Amino acid sequence: MVRMRGLVFLGLAVTVSLFPSSSSREIQVLDLMDVKNSKQSSQVIEKILMNILSINDIYLISTFTLPPRTGGVFFGIYSKPDNIKYFELSILGKLNKVSVRYLKGDGKLNVVVLENALLADSRKHWIILHVMGLQTLRSSVDLYIDCKLVDSKQDLSPLFDVMPEQSDSAEIRTPRRSLFRSQGSLEVLQLLLGGKLSQVSALQSCTFEGSSDILNAVTEANAVSISMLGQQTAQLMAQMTLIVEGLEKIKRNMQEQVKETSLLRNLIMECQACGFVESPEVHPSKCKERPCFPGVECEEKPGSDLGFRCGSCPDGFTGNGNHCKDIDECQLANPCFPGVRCLNLAPGFSCDPCPLGLTGHLMLGVGIHSARNQTQSCNDIDECYDGNNGGCVPDSMCINSMGSFRCGPCMPGFYGNQIVGCHAGRSCASGVFDPCHEHGHCVLERNGDISCVCNIGWAGNGYVCGIDTDIDGFPDEELPCTDNAKFCKKDNCRYTPNSGQEDEDMDKIGDQCDEDADGDGIKNVQDNCRLVDNKDQQNSDMDSYGDACDNCPSVNNNDQRDTDNNGEGDACDEDIDGDGIPNFLDNCPRVPNPLQTDRDNDNVGDACDSCPEISNPTQTDIDSDLVGDICDTNQDSDGDGYQDTRDNCPSIPNSDQLDTDNDGLGDDCDSDDDNDGIPDFIRPGPDNCRLVANPMQEDKNEDGVGDVCEEDFDNDSVVDFLDVCPENVEITLTDFRAYQTVVLDPEGDAQIDPNWVVLNEVKFTNVKIFTNVLVSMITNCKKYPFIIFFIQGMEIVQTMNSDPGLAVGYTAFNGVDFEGTFHVNTVTDDDYAGFIFGYQDSASFYVVQWKQTRQAYWQAKPFRAIAEPSLQLKAVKSKTGPGEDLRNALWNTGDMEDQVTLLWKDPRNVGWKDKTSYRWMLMHRPQVGYIRVMLFEGPLKVADSGMIIDTTMRGGRLGVFCFSQENIIWSSLRYRCNDTLPEDFSALRAFQLQYPL
Repeated sequence: MVRMRGLVFLGLAVTVSLFPSSSSREIQVLDLMDVKNSKQSSQVIEKILMNILSINDIYLISTFTLPPRTGGVFFGIYSKPDNIKYFELSILGKLNKVSVRYLKGDGKLNVVVLENALLADSRKHWIILHVMGLQTLRSSVDLYIDCKLVDSKQDLSPLFDVMPEQSDSAEIRTPRRSLFRSQGSLEVLQLLLGGKLSQVSALQSCTFEGSSDILNAVTEANAVSISMLGQQTAQLMAQMTLIVEGLEKIKRNMQEQVKETSLLRNLIMECQACGFVESPEVHPSKCKERPCFPGVECEEKPGSDLGFRCGSCPDGFTGNGNHCKDIDECQLANPCFPGVRCLNLAPGFSCDPCPLGLTGHLMLGVGIHSARNQTQSCNDIDECYDGNNGGCVPDSMCINSMGSFRCGPCMPGFYGNQIVGCHAGRSCASGVFDPCHEHGHCVLERNGDISCVCNIGWAGNGYVCGIDTDIDGFPDEELPCTDNAKFCKKDNCRYTPNSGQEDEDMDKIGDQCDEDADGDGIKNVQDNCRLVDNKDQQNSDMDSYGDACDNCPSVNNNDQRDTDNNGEGDACDEDIDGDGIPNFLDNCPRVPNPLQTDRDNDNVGDACDSCPEISNPTQTDIDSDLVGDICDTNQDSDGDGYQDTRDNCPSIPNSDQLDTDNDGLGDDCDSDDDNDGIPDFIRPGPDNCRLVANPMQEDKNEDGVGDVCEEDFDNDSVVDFLDVCPENVEITLTDFRAYQTVVLDPEGDAQIDPNWVVLNEVKFTNVKIFTNVLVSMITNCKKYPFIIFFIQGMEIVQTMNSDPGLAVGYTAFNGVDFEGTFHVNTVTDDDYAGFIFGYQDSASFYVVQWKQTRQAYWQAKPFRAIAEPSLQLKAVKSKTGPGEDLRNALWNTGDMEDQVTLLWKDPRNVGWKDKTSYRWMLMHRPQVGYIRVMLFEGPLKVADSGMIIDTTMRGGRLGVFCFSQENIIWSSLRYRCNDTLPEDFSALRAFQLQYPL
C-alpha cells in the first residue's frame, strides 16, 4: 500500500496519495524522524534495498531551522562493523555548503560539494536533494533550497551503487538533537524512493516552472478523497474543482486567440507578397504601434516582412528586440560572494550584504558582462581592532579570525576570565617583592602562579643564577641552590652545548667534550664504539660500528636504524616495526599496523600510505609535503600548508589541524570544540572547559575554569605547567626524535647528503604547581620538592660537510615561539647553518641562515651566487623546488626571482665564530604575518630583526638547516604554541587606529 501524506494547497489540508495516476510509479516514502532504534533502522534499509535496483531517482526532503554557523550530518547509511560510509549528507553551516559522500564501486569514497547553501541562519528552510540516474552509468545530484535550484553536479559515478548485503549489517544515522539546540528545529526528514520531481515537490509546497503534475495530482486526489471528507470540506473541495476547471477554460480560450492571431498574421504577409500596399493614410506607421520591447529603438522598414526592425535588447535582456527576456545573471555568472544570496532583477541583479563578520560593498549590476567582471568582494572585519577589544573584557586577549573572532584568556600579568573579568595579578616587576636573581626574570604561569627563570647566558633555578658560557641550560660552576635542583649542578662540558649532560664513562666529563667518551683507552676519533667499552675493537661486518655496539653485528648497516627500538637494527630485524607481522608480509614494514588496512589495495597500508584512498604503490612525493604526488592538488586557499581537500578549515589558516571532538571540523572554525553543547565563546557560553566536554560546567572554586580541566586544560595527561601547548591535545613536549629529512639538491654530485644525529635532554622542574595532577604517581608530593622528567629529542647534531638539507619535525604549528642554541663545534670550514619554520613542503618554508665568511659558490651554474657573512631571514617559495636553482638561491645573499625573498639581513654583516654558542629566539604569528628573530651571544643580544610582516606561509613545521658545514650542534631546543600578539605589533595597530592613513 502506498503511504499517504498531508498536502497543503490553497489553505486546505488534504490527505492525498502522492501517485494517483496509474501511469506513474508508486513512491516509497520513508519517514526518517521515526528511526530511533536498530530495528527501525534495519526496516528502512530493507525498503531501500528492495527498491534500489528498480528506481532511477531518490529524494531526501527536509524542513528545518538551524542556529547560525552550525551544521552536521543530516542523513547517512553506515556499516556497523567498520563504520564505512555508504552514503552521507552533511550540512556545512559555516561554509554555506552541503557535502555528499558516498562509496563508489571501486571501494573509494567520493565527495561532492554543493555550493550556495545558506541554511544556518536561524530561518526556516525547505530542501530537496534529488539524486538521478541510478540505473545509468553516470549519476547527477540537484540541490533545491526553498523551491529554488541552487547547485547541481553532473556526470558523477553512480550513487548508491554500493550498498550493504543485509539490512541488519548497516544502520541509519540522522541529526543529533544538539545540532538544533535552542534556536533550531527539525520538522520534516523523509527519504522518497522513485517518482517525479513535480510529485515530490508537493511535499514542500513548491511549484517548478513548466510543471503541471502537482495540479493534476491534486485534482485527481480530490476525486479519491472527497468521500472521506465532511459536508463542509466537500463544498470547499467542489469550489476548488470549479477553480481548476475555470483555469482550464481560460487556457483553452487563450489557445484559440493565439490561433486566430497567427491566421491574421499569415494573411497580411500573403497580401504583402502580392504587392498590395496601403497608402500611409490607410496603413499607419508600424513603429507608432510600438511593436518593439520597451526601450528598444524601432526603425521603419517598408516592404519588409514586418514593415519595421527592432534594435538590440537592453543590457540585461536577451532576444530579437521585439521580444526580450531577462537574463538570470545569478545562475549564469554567480557574481556574489560565496554564501551570499543573489537576487535576479529585471533587468540586472543584486547581492545581499556580506555575511556577518565580513564587510564589503552592496553589489548591483546589469548584464552578464557586469556579473562576470565585477564580482562582490567581502573582507574580514577585525572585530578586535575596534577600540573596544572586540567586546571582550578589558585586559583579555581578542583573537581575530575570518568572519569572526573569539575572546581568549587574560593578558599576561592578569588573572580571571571572560565571566569574572581580568584583574592585575602578582608581578615580580611591581617593586613590592622580587624573589628572582638579578640575572633572572619573573614568569607568570597559566594558573596565576609566579616562577623565576634565569636570563639567556645564565643558568640555575631562577632564584640563583650562574654564568652559562655554552648556553645549554647548565651553569659553568656549581650553584648554592637550597632546593638541590639538578639544573644548579656544574656543566660537565663547559664550552660545548650538551643539554642532556650525557656522560657514558661517569668521569664527570660530558661525552660531547670527552676525547675518550667510553673510557676504554681508545680516542673517539679511532674508536668504532664511541660510547661502549671495547678495547678489542672487533668488527665482524666491517661497517663503522664494532660488534660491541652494532645492532646488526653480522650485517653491514652504517645507519644503525632501529625503528621499533628493540635493540635489533632494521637491516637484520625480521619485524622492523614490531607489530607482529613479518616484513615480507607487512604492507607497512616501518609503521606498526597489525590490522593491515589498505583501502586502495595498492599493497601499501593506510598507516603509511601518502594517498590512502588512491592507488600509488610507488609512494612518490616530489615536494616532501607528506602527500603523495597522485593525490597532491597543491590547492591551498588559506595558505596553511594543507590542501583544500584535506583541510578541516579550508578558509581559515590552521596548520595544526586540531580537531578536538573529531567531528571533521577544525577547532579554529568550530563554535563548540568539545561538542558538549556549550558554545566556546558566544552566549550562553563561554565554555569554561573549551576542549573537555562538561555540559554541566562544574566549577567548585568559581575561578571560571571548569573542574575537569583545572590543571590540564586540554586533558592530555600533561599538566599545563609542563605542557608546551596547553590548548592542543596533540602537542605536549618538545621532541625531534621523529623527523623528516629533506634534501634540497638531490641531483648531481656537488656534495653528500647531511647526517643527522638526535640526542636527549633531561629537564628538571618544580612539582608544587601540579601536585594534585600527579597524586596518582607520588604518594606524598610534599616529601619530594622536585621531580625529574626525561625529555628526549631536544638536541640535534649534523656531522658531514654536505649539500643543503633539512631535518624537519612532524609537528605543525599555528602561532609558535621557537628557541635553541646554535654551536659550530669545529674550526674547519666557514659555511651555512640555521633553522627553519613555517615548513609546508620542500619549496615553501622560512629559513634563518648564517654564513661565517664571504664566498662565491663553487658551482657557477645556473647563476653565480655570492654569500655574505651575515645572519639572514628568507622566505623560500621556489617554483622549481629542490635542485641547483634553489641551491644557488639559498647560497646567494639577496632575492632571487621565483626562488627566495630576503626579508631581513643583519646590518652588522659579521659571521659566526668557531666553537661559540649563540641562542636564537623566534616569534611567528602567521594569523597576522608577524615574524621576529633575536640572537644572543652569551647574555648579550647581538642581532634583532624587529617586527617583520610577511604572509607567504601561514604556519607550518619546524626544523634545522645546514649547507656545506659540518659538526653543527643545535642544543636545548624548545618550542611553545603561542597565538598572543606581541606588544610591538599591538602598539603598531593601536597607532594605526589612532592615526589612520
